[in-house]
Amino acid sequence: MSELERELKELIVRALSLEDLKPEDIDSNEQLFVTGLGLDSIDGLELGMAIRKKYGIKPVGSKEEIRAIFATVSSIARFIHSQRAI
Repeated sequence: MSELERELKELIVRALSLEDLKPEDIDSNEQLFVTGLGLDSIDGLELGMAIRKKYGIKPVGSKEEIRAIFATVSSIARFIHSQRAI
C-alpha cells in the first residue's frame, strides 16, 4: 500500500465519521460505493470536499468519469498522483 493510499483511508474514516472502521480495514481495491464499503452519494460529496481541502484537487468530468475516479481507494490515489504530475 502506498503512503497516499494510507492517507486516503485515514481521510475516508475521519471525513465520513466511520468510527466503527479502521483505515487498515479498507482494501485499496474494494468498491467504495453501493457494494463494498457501501458509501452513498452524500458520502461522495463529503469525500470530494475533504480531498479538495487536503490535496487542493477537485475532480471534474462526466458522471461516469467521476464514478471511475471515486470507485476505489486505488483509483482516487491514481487520480491525485496524475493531478500532482501536471
